[in-house]
Amino acid sequence: MKKRQAALVAVFGGITVFCIKFSAYVLSNSVALLSDALESIVNIAASMLMLFSVYISEKPADDSHEYGHQKIEEISRMLEGLFIIAAALLIVYAAALRFFSSVELFELDVAIGVSMVATALNAGLSLFLARTARRSGSAALEGDAQHLLSDVISSVGVWIGLFIVQLTGWTSLDSILAFVVAALIARMGLGLVMKSSQFLMDRSCVEEEEEIREVLMRHKSRFVDFHDVKTRRHGNQVFAELHLSVDGSLSVKEAHDLTDHLEEELKQELPNITLTIHVEPKK
Repeated sequence: MKKRQAALVAVFGGITVFCIKFSAYVLSNSVALLSDALESIVNIAASMLMLFSVYISEKPADDSHEYGHQKIEEISRMLEGLFIIAAALLIVYAAALRFFSSVELFELDVAIGVSMVATALNAGLSLFLARTARRSGSAALEGDAQHLLSDVISSVGVWIGLFIVQLTGWTSLDSILAFVVAALIARMGLGLVMKSSQFLMDRSCVEEEEEIREVLMRHKSRFVDFHDVKTRRHGNQVFAELHLSVDGSLSVKEAHDLTDHLEEELKQELPNITLTIHVEPKK
């Protein structure tokens, strides 16, 4: 399935999950379940942002963006991380207000059951987006998949805590659970921000560099050496360059044919790499 279609599924799925989770809060009056529902609002906003970024990233290169538009997916992933951190702060605020006031919780069994339905849907969406992200190399889809997975984990934590509330009657535990959920959400958001910032800073692509070296070493008898290998990621594309030292007696055409052959062989093995070779004559 194409990235744009997957993003649309995530948007509509997020809206459905929020409606189900909010109904669980209404049934129970639990701030922990409210925090779970609030995160779904962030999920919807993040999914809409992801949809927009995927639409832009699929545009072909133009005069203003000669390397394409795919880096917008990294920007989307960073913004999604910031949204998640903002949601965590809102949850902390709501839990702090509730912590010092005794509030009765009711219909917890039904509310938790409703929450489980929403979480099952979230888990399915996360798995679907993760698989699509692996096939397409989409950073935006990967970020959203991780976001939904963290939502699933935090929801399970909320259920366990609310079961304890039922058994013990400690209603203050409801707010404590919300604080724990907020911490988990903030940690995940910070992780997304850090990961996207590394790619936006053009971090080297270690695995792809190894592939380049392996392809070149198969033809080491046809050149003197190679050096200054550089790589950077642009969305799901990798741009690489290196200097290739060849025998100074080679004609321009022979050197050109050699670099074309190397670039083509690498492209067959790693279609997402665009390699530029600078030829240097060596005596």
